[in-house]
Formats: sequence, C-alpha cells, structure tokens
Amino acid sequence: MPGPAPAEAARLFADADGSGVRVCVLDTGIEGGHPMIGAVETAMRVTTGPTGNLTVEPTEATDRVGHGTACAGVIRSIAPRCSITSVQVLNLGKAGTGQVLLAGLRWALSEGYDVINMSLSASKPAIRDELAGLCDQAYFQRSILCAAMHNNGMPSYPWTFASVISVACMERRATEARSGHFPQVQYSEQPPAEFLAPGIGVRVAWTSGSTIKSTGNSLAAPYISGLCALLLSKRPGLTPFEVKTILHRISISEGRNVGH
Repeated sequence: MPGPAPAEAARLFADADGSGVRVCVLDTGIEGGHPMIGAVETAMRVTTGPTGNLTVEPTEATDRVGHGTACAGVIRSIAPRCSITSVQVLNLGKAGTGQVLLAGLRWALSEGYDVINMSLSASKPAIRDELAGLCDQAYFQRSILCAAMHNNGMPSYPWTFASVISVACMERRATEARSGHFPQVQYSEQPPAEFLAPGIGVRVAWTSGSTIKSTGNSLAAPYISGLCALLLSKRPGLTPFEVKTILHRISISEGRNVGH
C-alpha cells in the first residue's frame, strides 16, 4: 500500500524545480514562447526524404494543433526549470504513422533525454515489437518514458509495456498544480495503467498563446513527466524502476483508472 505521502512528498520535492533535466515531448509540436511554456530548447520533426527515408530535422517551435503545446504546458507547470524539446511525430489530425513514431523515439533515445513524454498510442501490430525494443532500450539507458493510456482503453502501446510509466486520469477534477495536495498522484488498482494523475478539466496551454480547459489521459501523462523531472533534478542517478517505486510510495491512495 502507498506510504505516508504528505511528509514523504514534502521531503522529496522540496526546492525541486526540474533544473538540469532534459524532457522530450513526442507530439504535434510545441508553440515556443507561449506564456505557459516559455523557451523550447530544441524543435525537431520527422520528415520524409527524397528517397522515402525518414529523417529527423530541425524545425521551428510551432504547433498548429495544440496537443503538444498542452502537454508541454503541463510539464512546465510542474517542473518550471526543466529544458523542453519538441519532436513532431503527429500531424494536423493528431495522427501519425507507426514508422514516424519509431523514428522520433529512436532520435530521442540517441540524444539521451532524461524524460520522454508520449501522450499518444499506436495499435498497428507491425510496429509493436520494434516499439517494445525501443522502450526496453530507454529503460536500460535510464531514459524515463511516460505514456498515456488510450482514452478508450483499447489495446495499443506503448502504455501497455512494463518498461514505461503508464498513466491515466484520476476520476476527480484537478486542482491547480501547486495548490492543495501536491503531488496529486494515485497508484492504479487496474493495470496496465499504473498511475493516475490530474487530467479532467485541466486549464492547458493552446495555440496562439491561448488557453483552454481540456480533459484526457494525454494531460495526465505530462503531469507524471513533470514529477519525474522534479525527482531527477534532486536525484539525477535514479533509475526508471526507482522512480516508479517512489511514485508508488507517495501515492495518495489507490484509485481506478478511467478512459477519456
């Protein structure tokens, strides 16, 4: 069962701000300079070369969809001093091919990011094994992958892999990140989603410097990514296993995951 969260969490997160931790967001892009985000350290996108091969190239820190910007804003609200990199792997319809996802994740791992947020999932069996191999690589090289549960709970990945931290929404609405009980994290009684975090009625960053209220497991995963950044800023040597253990230890209760 989870331990005495308030006292332990206060000790673990005291004075932590994410400094020195590199976070990569695989998504629709991130709007650099957004009031809730600030600077984006690096912006990349997966593109198709002249011979049909996929390459990861520098691009502007923009987001025409808003989804990646929302995720980055949640991370920044928790870990304000972490560095954030954007890798665009999703298109205007918030969709992308499995090969593009693999290319983006492969690049992020080659760059050695401390935390990689994946508020997305794939269902094509053809990429499952390769994606699982990349997630295992992340686990052993100490890159923490936070993956959102599919909103409908349908079979997909990487959130169903044991090598990632899988996240779904809490059943209740979120309070602001630093008000009330912090951190707001629950251990899920219904695997494969392991942890629950705020994701219902969250005020998030959106396109053109705006904000909206939104709901979804996509917003719960970056909350946990932010917590991971805080932990690593105080204890840089933590392994993914140790981070999962700490998150379980500070869980405020056990909860039931819900799809959104």
